[in-house]
Amino acid sequence: MSADAPFAPEQRGTSILARDRSRAWDEPRGARRLLRYLLLVVIAAIVLFPIYTTVLAAFSPTERVLQRRLVPGDVTFDVIGKAWTEGRLSRYLWNSLVVASAVTIAQIVTALLSGYAFAHLRFPFRRGIFLLFLATLLVPFEATVVVNLDTVERLGGTASWLGGVNTLQGLALPFLASAVGTFLIRQALLALPSDLRDAARIDGISHIGYIRHVAIPLVRPTLGALGLFTFLSTWNQYLWPSQVVTDDDVHTVQSGLRLLGKSALNEPNLVMAGTVIAAVPIAVVLIVFQRQLVRGLTAGAVKG
Repeated sequence: MSADAPFAPEQRGTSILARDRSRAWDEPRGARRLLRYLLLVVIAAIVLFPIYTTVLAAFSPTERVLQRRLVPGDVTFDVIGKAWTEGRLSRYLWNSLVVASAVTIAQIVTALLSGYAFAHLRFPFRRGIFLLFLATLLVPFEATVVVNLDTVERLGGTASWLGGVNTLQGLALPFLASAVGTFLIRQALLALPSDLRDAARIDGISHIGYIRHVAIPLVRPTLGALGLFTFLSTWNQYLWPSQVVTDDDVHTVQSGLRLLGKSALNEPNLVMAGTVIAAVPIAVVLIVFQRQLVRGLTAGAVKG
């Protein structure tokens, strides 16, 4: 076969046919294109409709919300201000920020250390312990609420610095480590070239030094995605704060919205306004760290 003809005619024809088929699927035309866009519009409408009704109610007077009108009418910002003051959302947003930040930092640290141990250290029953870690993912959090509540109460009674019920430490304590984080970091570290670890060992770099100077820069996208998911899940927690907190000053924003709903039964727009306020920090975090999230999710997906 000459250099001018790298492919045989039948191979070239097969390649062109496969390319045309791929292009026909990726770039549909006619009725297929119309059907695809119609499906996307329907899915987008289903996803955005609850958001639309929430924002509409948050900026509408009470009487208009009670009429259940879906067309924008009178717009007022008084509902937002009233929800902010009556719902004590400034206090609850601060509590959520403190708890979510503490849990995020703790999970990143514990996942990095445990993931490194399972990836590179050799110790007895390592595989069994790792499988035990993964087995905890099969247990739903709702099944552990009673045990976690009893543990937090006992720790609060024996060591006050660990918090207890009605404390921010008690809100964060059960979530300082996660099996998901350990698994993600372990897989990311195993994907790194083994020559890096060997070179670090030859140079006399300690385990902590390898984690700080080699592992963290290379698995930063995975760490960013883990941190973002942890922050969002902690911010949106409702069940655990409603069980461990009875003091009004310690509620997070999600459980605080429940209190606002109880005090404003005849004003549903107040709860909607509080929901919009609580969603603003989440939207900001997603916009700011969107690129980091995409990089973390796609890390290792393409091999060059």
